[in-house]
Amino acid sequence: AVTAIVLTGGYKSKHFSAGADIAEFGKSDSNVGGDEEVPSLTSICNAIEQSTKPVVCAIRGVALGGGFEIVLSSHYRVADKSSKFGLPEVNIGLIPGAGGTQRLPRLIGVKRACDIILSGRMMNVKEALDLGVIDAAVV
Repeated sequence: AVTAIVLTGGYKSKHFSAGADIAEFGKSDSNVGGDEEVPSLTSICNAIEQSTKPVVCAIRGVALGGGFEIVLSSHYRVADKSSKFGLPEVNIGLIPGAGGTQRLPRLIGVKRACDIILSGRMMNVKEALDLGVIDAAVV
């Protein structure tokens, strides 16, 4: 039986998830997933957050945009020293759209979350740990 779920980046990947490829915005996704409907990032994040099993994100490298929103949806977050976090989509006029604007303030408070959300800047692992964005760091 499954007792916990651990989410990582791809096999041999240097990063957890860099988020969406903006070059793909506006393109048809009709052949993605074949005949099956592809779940939205919002529904994936909601499923992670509502899981009855503990969901742990093991983060290496960057977790940006939608990748960071997946991290915020998990129950426990651990990152290595190379990790960076952020919601850079605001730098191109997009609002984080999968619940990150609600989850980040719940974790670290509105004032500190607004700084991260509105600036689009990246946090390193030390800052993320100090703010409470992640639960542990592996060095």
